[in-house]
Amino acid sequence: MQSALTILPDPPPPPTAIGLIAGGGRLPLLIARNLRDMGHEVHGLGLANQYEGELPGMCASFREVGLLRVGSWGRILNRLGVHHAIMVGKVDKAKLMHDPFRMYRNLPDFRTLVGWFRHLRHDRRSHAVLAAIAEELDRAGVSLIDSTAPIPDQLATAGVMTRTQPTREQQADIEFVWPLLTETLRLDIGQAIAVRERDVIAVEAVEGTDRMIQRVGELCRAKGWTLCKGARAGHDRRSDVPTVGLTTIERMRETGGRCLALAAGDVIMLDREAMLHRADECGIAVVGVPHARPMRRGELREVKLSPAPVGPAVGV
Repeated sequence: MQSALTILPDPPPPPTAIGLIAGGGRLPLLIARNLRDMGHEVHGLGLANQYEGELPGMCASFREVGLLRVGSWGRILNRLGVHHAIMVGKVDKAKLMHDPFRMYRNLPDFRTLVGWFRHLRHDRRSHAVLAAIAEELDRAGVSLIDSTAPIPDQLATAGVMTRTQPTREQQADIEFVWPLLTETLRLDIGQAIAVRERDVIAVEAVEGTDRMIQRVGELCRAKGWTLCKGARAGHDRRSDVPTVGLTTIERMRETGGRCLALAAGDVIMLDREAMLHRADECGIAVVGVPHARPMRRGELREVKLSPAPVGPAVGV
């Protein structure tokens, strides 16, 4: 689908008003806090029964909106004089099913129905949904911008990010599986692969990384396996950027994972300082792979950096 959107690499200079279309999880809270710290006025649109309770208090204005009422999102922001927005956060389908007002809150508006008919009848993958949403917002004069722009310090960086170093086996596993991950990302199959001793244990699909980790724990009783996670080439950073955090580390600890390899610059590390601190406590190495591409043998060892000192954990 062709789009007339102008995608800005960064938010406009403060104090420009920025819209925040928010699902669940900590990421919208982090984005809101950083936008405010940068001097922007944040106007929140919280997806009904999804957003976190702290979010309204972090915004200059806040409205709850229906998940399938995309046509109203742009109109609300436009009336507030907002012409740039960030869309982040999880949508929990279980919450949708248990919402007693789900029929009313999620009744599609006309523009959503038109967008579905025009663009999503035959392709409902996440990037197609995002493109349809972005086109509809642009129609209302609101451009989606890079969702990682307010949090550059929360992205994975190249080299070893923990004091804990990956073993030779784990380095070899990363080098073995990275070309496979690059291909599964290209095919839009999933964002992660688990491996141990050059055996692929699991490939992420629709269940998401956390549930995939649980599945790995059921399939592999031995400790020391490695989780590799990245983003496909040309990934649209307006939404759905791969994310890990403290929950990822805890689930790996529980299921025997001892190394986490992330595509540098392409994966968000929520509460990065606290996450790395906890990884060291759990004996889990966290490594940033320079590019989501096949590596030549030994390249990972060449980019290994001296681990930076890990300060006190921040509040989570």
